[in-house]
Amino acid sequence: MGKGKKRISTEGGKDLGANPFGALDLGGLPSGPAAPPAQPKPSRKAERKDRGRLDVKREKSGRGGKTVTVVSGWKGIAAEEKTVLAKTIQKRCGVGGAVKNGNIEIQGDKREETRAVLEDAGFRVVFAGG
Repeated sequence: MGKGKKRISTEGGKDLGANPFGALDLGGLPSGPAAPPAQPKPSRKAERKDRGRLDVKREKSGRGGKTVTVVSGWKGIAAEEKTVLAKTIQKRCGVGGAVKNGNIEIQGDKREETRAVLEDAGFRVVFAGG
């Protein structure tokens, strides 16, 4: 250390313990946020609606030995919603897939991940086939 340099204390002291905003004038503002009113937690059963049964099955035949997960049994569901659900499943599983012939096809055996996404969307999922 050179001559004439003064060291700054790091002991804490009164300077480091003081609130830098303590001397500010609030101008009539409240000192802190008001506590939000307690809201009842919605029951899990109330928000779950049954949107129908979907069959999730694993297929290999006619696909060159490749395994795919097929979601079928759609009734009254628009093609746009199927596309959105397919994209959600693909992102969650980290694989590719498509909507073909009204069914969602996901690459690989991803039945459990597919079930979780579809149940979150309100569908009742049944594993079919082998």
